[in-house]
Amino acid sequence: MKKTKLGEFEELVLLAVAALQQEAYGVEIKRELEVRLKEKLSVGSIQSALKRMEEKGFLTSEFGEATLKRGGKRKRIYATTSYAHKVLDEMREIRAGLWSSIPQLTAQLKAI
Repeated sequence: MKKTKLGEFEELVLLAVAALQQEAYGVEIKRELEVRLKEKLSVGSIQSALKRMEEKGFLTSEFGEATLKRGGKRKRIYATTSYAHKVLDEMREIRAGLWSSIPQLTAQLKAI
């Protein structure tokens, strides 16, 4: 598969899906990111990112069971693929390498 770059927002959404596992559906992903980012997000931005990443092979999805709580509507639950895990691992390594190459900032962060 061709290497596909992840945008910052896509990476965050993908990490949220990986963290939430069986609870990785639109509203819960939005809630998780809003808590962590301390800002409001639109459902549309989350849904667009999920659709793009599913098309790129980072995610799969399936419908969960219908529930009375949701008026019989089923949730679309997302899961990360092995390709997503590989790309996330590469991103973590790249970021760690860049952070460790900033000597002054690294020393300042250790002092905090």
